[in-house]
Amino acid sequence: MAKIILTGDRPTGRLHIGHYVGSLRRRVELQNSGQYDKIFVMIADAQALTDNADNPGKVRQNISEVALDYLAAGLDPAKTTIFVQSYVPELTELSFYYMNLVTVQRLQRNPTVKSEIKMRGFSETEDGAEGKAGTPVGFFCYPISQAADITAFKATTVPVGEDQEPMIEQTREIVRKFNGTYAPVLVEPEILLPDNAACLRLPGTDGKAKMSKSLGNCIYLADDAETVKAKVKGMYTDPLHLQVSDPGHIEGNTVFTYLDAFCRDEHFEKFADCFVGRKASFSFKNLDEVKAQYRAGGLGDMMVKNFLAAVLEDTLGPIRERRAQYAQDIPAVMEMLRKGSDEARKVAAATLADVKHAMAIDYFG
Repeated sequence: MAKIILTGDRPTGRLHIGHYVGSLRRRVELQNSGQYDKIFVMIADAQALTDNADNPGKVRQNISEVALDYLAAGLDPAKTTIFVQSYVPELTELSFYYMNLVTVQRLQRNPTVKSEIKMRGFSETEDGAEGKAGTPVGFFCYPISQAADITAFKATTVPVGEDQEPMIEQTREIVRKFNGTYAPVLVEPEILLPDNAACLRLPGTDGKAKMSKSLGNCIYLADDAETVKAKVKGMYTDPLHLQVSDPGHIEGNTVFTYLDAFCRDEHFEKFADCFVGRKASFSFKNLDEVKAQYRAGGLGDMMVKNFLAAVLEDTLGPIRERRAQYAQDIPAVMEMLRKGSDEARKVAAATLADVKHAMAIDYFG
């Protein structure tokens, strides 16, 4: 069986470093590993419209922004098929057939759906007394749409963050139900989680569990160096670390979570000046030594933040430069998406034909 990857993002804003460490960095590694026969990366505009139907312009303007982030991070159209979801209408038809294989009660139990509905403030009542007007059906059926996306390309592997595990499990259930009811034509995917625990779900700069544009706690891949530095300086650390001499806590300290995700041993020689100050100077070889000193007391938050800002710039600087180069020719970026969408549609159409044949509804074929 061919080894195939399907993954993607909703174009509701520019991608941030949570996307990068949670999935984007790994996608580039997988793309360049040579271990997969095909890789599909989807800009999920149709899914983004499920809670942005009244503002399609927001989705439209972010198509190119997300594409730029993909290219800047290292996705290569020669190795990876990058496409726009709404330009593959076969996905919608597959979703419709899969809806008959899932109950409303099962969707209501999906932890990801429940948390996303709560986060967006959708009301449980039609009049919107508890928040927004009731949950849109399209948003409620998000797991079914995602199952169509994955199975359309017969993906064997789906690299996502741990918050998406319930969605992948629902896809697996749909595959088993379809294959058992009709014929074994769909592929049951496996989830691929980040191998760095800190990357499973990077918190926002304010320490909140989710990094989100709406919460204003993101560091974007497109942010300039000064913006990144300012955001790092304002980051949540240890509220009990009031004096430099106080022992500090690593657990729940956002700065150290980010260092776990981005820091490498070579950074300590490269940015040694960050730990040289007027009152105290340190020489560290690795992050464990920094953590030990912080816990013991004497290491100030600003030193650690300055080091983090340098580490982030080491990663984001090259990405920012590539992004600026690609941004000079947006028509070429959109043409890349058009070609990728055409290629993706051919693959999805073949799967849809298999599905309709298995269901015995290919009346004229």
